[in-house]
Amino acid sequence: MLKLYGYWRSSAAFRVRIACHYKGLPFEYIAVNLTKEGGEQHLPGYTILNPNRLVPTLVDGDMILNQSLAIIEYLDEAYPDKPLLPACPLDRAKVRALALNLVCDCQPLNNLRVMKYLGNELKQGKAQKEAWFRHWHRLALAGLEAQLEGTARRFCFGDQPTLADVCLVPQCYQAERVGLSLEEFPRIQRIVSRCRELEAFNLAAPERQPDAIVSN
Repeated sequence: MLKLYGYWRSSAAFRVRIACHYKGLPFEYIAVNLTKEGGEQHLPGYTILNPNRLVPTLVDGDMILNQSLAIIEYLDEAYPDKPLLPACPLDRAKVRALALNLVCDCQPLNNLRVMKYLGNELKQGKAQKEAWFRHWHRLALAGLEAQLEGTARRFCFGDQPTLADVCLVPQCYQAERVGLSLEEFPRIQRIVSRCRELEAFNLAAPERQPDAIVSN
């Protein structure tokens, strides 16, 4: 069985959980608390698996892999049922581009390490950190909203979920958490609503994870 190391509120781990559930791949979920006592990602046992001290990490037999998009593409190739990338090379590139708008241009600016740095080193308060968070999410979602005009039908690219949807839903979860309404982005809002009707997205939701907690 696959082993997935993650944190309940991590966008990157959320993506991989969606992919596993969508493709029907059973996995053992191993929680890595990113906030407890400085973060369990820094413990020696975990840094052996992931020297970058981030989540997620996937273990499949002797294979150890980090970085959510690399993990999802590995799963799509190793377990090809219910693919998350189209067969056509051009279509695959378009789906990757949609996903990378979020994975490269938005999420890294708002991850836990950045938010801790803003608070601890730059002495920014909660309001300032949330304003930073909303600013970068709004820019990314506005650009994606425009791109979806040329690709979206029921989902980001056509009528079936793809890698783009797998990346979109976790980022929208984070945006909503800091008060950024999806009403600003009607295409995105419709797509996210459809995704949330699917069991795979619901099972992967942060609040459904065994390590989900109430604290920020």
